[in-house]
Amino acid sequence: MIQLEELKSKLMDSDDNSLITYVELFRPFDLANGVEKLEKADQFKLMGRVPPKLSAEILEYLDPIVQYRILNHFEETITSQVLNMMSSDVVADMMLAIHRYQAEKLLNHLPENYRKKIQTLMTFPEDTAGSLATVDYIAARSWWTIEQTLTHIRKIGHKAEITSYVYVTGHKGELLGVVSLKELILAEPKTEISEIVTKDVIYVPASMEQEAAAELLSRYDLVALPVIDEQNRLVGVITVDDLIDVIHEEATEDIQKLGGSQPLTDTYFKSSVFQLYRKRIVWLLVLFVAEAYTGTVLRHYEETLSEVIALAFFIPLLIGTGGNTGTQTVSTLVRALAVGEVQFRDILKVIRKEVTTGLMTGVSISLIACARAWFLGVEWNIGLVVGITSLTIVLWASFVAAVLPLILHKLKADPAVISGPFITTLVDGTGLIIYFTIAKIILHL
Repeated sequence: MIQLEELKSKLMDSDDNSLITYVELFRPFDLANGVEKLEKADQFKLMGRVPPKLSAEILEYLDPIVQYRILNHFEETITSQVLNMMSSDVVADMMLAIHRYQAEKLLNHLPENYRKKIQTLMTFPEDTAGSLATVDYIAARSWWTIEQTLTHIRKIGHKAEITSYVYVTGHKGELLGVVSLKELILAEPKTEISEIVTKDVIYVPASMEQEAAAELLSRYDLVALPVIDEQNRLVGVITVDDLIDVIHEEATEDIQKLGGSQPLTDTYFKSSVFQLYRKRIVWLLVLFVAEAYTGTVLRHYEETLSEVIALAFFIPLLIGTGGNTGTQTVSTLVRALAVGEVQFRDILKVIRKEVTTGLMTGVSISLIACARAWFLGVEWNIGLVVGITSLTIVLWASFVAAVLPLILHKLKADPAVISGPFITTLVDGTGLIIYFTIAKIILHL
């Protein structure tokens, strides 16, 4: 990892070769982390002294606003060089993040044909496959020979993110298939590429959700996915590294929702205390209000509690068990829904599986609950109440936590909102009702 003080020391050195030799010891990602921690003046100084190619690689890991600030500080010739070396999807994201007039100024540094492709990428809504696509791929016309195709690769291959595959297109740019670099090298030079093309290619429409595209790539172990528009024209390619980022972001979002908080829009240390407060307070207030009905339930059964005070000993144990059971079930199902393992049509299978699991765990817990009651020295019938209630609450929590995520998913809502705290709050009140109802029946209250 790059040391900030050492980097600042190297910036004080007027020898560019010494600085370049030092920064080349690190990967662009590590250098980007170092650049983020520098003052603006030092950022400009560093990025202006390293080669344009390295500048482009570092910029790809920086925030779009920082990217623009640095590019705008360069001389126009350097800005043009660096901008044309950056990945097209990164450039498109930056253009969308900055002011329209700033974007127009930068777009003028791009060749007309390339600029039009970037502008096309900018039209796709956020969180769609089209917004992730890059135009830095290699395409060949179906009537080209192998020799022509290889010449084309040598000419533009340095710019492409994916060089192991060549996408074959027709007269109107429609996607016809794909050819691997291995097949090209082994084929006869005069052979037309249409003769060796693989037509059964897996692709995604530009309007597909990013998460669905990531799932498709993971399912088939691909390194890239071609993206097409409504006319079947190839508009770009999504690379595996971009989709790994999507998978990471979606998993992070689900985890934060399962914790009863709105997902952060930035990393933890980049989020201010106020942002953390704003993301958490809404759900905490909702859960606080919802939890209030637990007190209502206790007040309703006040007479039962006054007659058998020993029942109060087991309230925390029972409602805690229900909440923990629900949280386990929800966590498992939310992830299964996210990766496509479970659909709404599987609801009966899921209920059967979770209720069976709940029955097994409930029996185990109820036996331990009876033993706990015995150790506390309460009457045997109270122990029986606690044991039966433990089993019933576990079964109830398993059922509720199995059904709600599937229903929400069917309604196009995010099942992760049925978080651990939400399930705990729901089961708390209903669990108390179950507890006191069983107590009244067995104890004849």
